[in-house]
Amino acid sequence: MVGGGRTAGQGGVSVTVDGKAAGTIEIADAVKGEAAVAVRKLREMGMDVWMVTGDNQATAESVAREIGIDHVLAEVPPADKAARVKELQAAGKRVAMAGDGINDAAALAQADLGIAMGAGTDIAMEASDITLMSGDLRRVAEAIELSRRTMRTVRQNLFWAFAYNVVAIPVAAMGLLSPVLASAAMAASSVTVVGNSLRLR
Repeated sequence: MVGGGRTAGQGGVSVTVDGKAAGTIEIADAVKGEAAVAVRKLREMGMDVWMVTGDNQATAESVAREIGIDHVLAEVPPADKAARVKELQAAGKRVAMAGDGINDAAALAQADLGIAMGAGTDIAMEASDITLMSGDLRRVAEAIELSRRTMRTVRQNLFWAFAYNVVAIPVAAMGLLSPVLASAAMAASSVTVVGNSLRLR
């Protein structure tokens, strides 16, 4: 007969043989080695990091302390994860959710940004906005940073494109710009936009 009980961060399994206690086995989920680094990167980017888990409070808090997470929502059934995301959104927060399981799909769909891990289930990938090609948690911060840089680059490109047109169109309309120069300036504008975009590499 095997019975189970949990301590902080562990599952205690007692083993009996013929009704007599034979020993206890302590079982703990291994925390991914890169988890603490990923959390630190996200916090450095100005984000609050939350852990939403079905584990009991003691286990969740133990893992959270180990990897540097301050906000823990424990003992959350799979069906309620999306509700927790809604609560954070109702509090005025924009929520990015990372997950890989079937029980994460509804929360991934509800979040402002759903991020599925590459080793996850098909339904999680389908429900998410972004699918990372690996299960490395550090890629979450990298994906968010790349998205920010991409939007910054798009705004810069729009600025330069509009600036060129605001200056060049009136000058051309007054006949002060030859077609050859206008074409050269237009090409230069396009090269500037493409070159600025290539900086993302």
